[in-house]
Amino acid sequence: MILADTHCHLYLKQFENDLDDVLDHALKADVRHIFLPAIDWRSIHDMDMLRHTEIKFYKMAGIHPCSVEENLPVDGEKLFEFCNSDDFVAVGETGLDYYWSTKFVEEQKKSLRLHCDIARQTGKPIVLHNRDSTSDLLEIIEEEQDGSLTGVWHCFTGTVDEGKRALDLGMYLGVGGVSTFKNAGLDKVIKKLPLERLILETDSPYLAPVPYRGKRNEPSYIRLIAKKLAEITETSLEDIASITTGNAFRLFG
Repeated sequence: MILADTHCHLYLKQFENDLDDVLDHALKADVRHIFLPAIDWRSIHDMDMLRHTEIKFYKMAGIHPCSVEENLPVDGEKLFEFCNSDDFVAVGETGLDYYWSTKFVEEQKKSLRLHCDIARQTGKPIVLHNRDSTSDLLEIIEEEQDGSLTGVWHCFTGTVDEGKRALDLGMYLGVGGVSTFKNAGLDKVIKKLPLERLILETDSPYLAPVPYRGKRNEPSYIRLIAKKLAEITETSLEDIASITTGNAFRLFG
């Protein structure tokens, strides 16, 4: 069985003291592929420090909406240079976040459109962050979609209708630890969405699944998310691993 964690920030300081142990845990949990979205320029370089003999890492380049303020104006030429390289499989993470602050909403939107443009130019998928901004996010993706844009709504927590709208716009949906939260209600939503457009992610070190909720998340917990998805869809764990890993490779090429 092979699992892929399609969204993981292993380069952050939360892992600096026990990274080798974290990777060993991941290997024992059948995680063989870890995708690394960027949050700022520094994180793009920090990814290069990650090494493992049996786990493969895949880099992305982008400016997180919560990092836009510190990186104004977002350097499109620099971002294109990274994303156009064969070393990078996707553009992101980008998106909108109205939870922490709405002071730089217009700048976030401009950055998102820039990322969309680079995704179209490079032919690579875009990784979308969304917090309290669903309507604006989907509207912008709808406007930017020219038939070539694809990507993933990372940490999907929307409604069935919002999920289907994202699918119609060429997006996949990232299923993470929130799917295991008892009162989230996400299980009922996921059950009505096509399994062939779902991928698994931890968003480590954030959003750890039950029974580790509130603690540091890590890639090995992707197995717990896979088990939950198997339960929701009444599918075997092995099939979930095969389908979601296949979906990930189809999306990220």
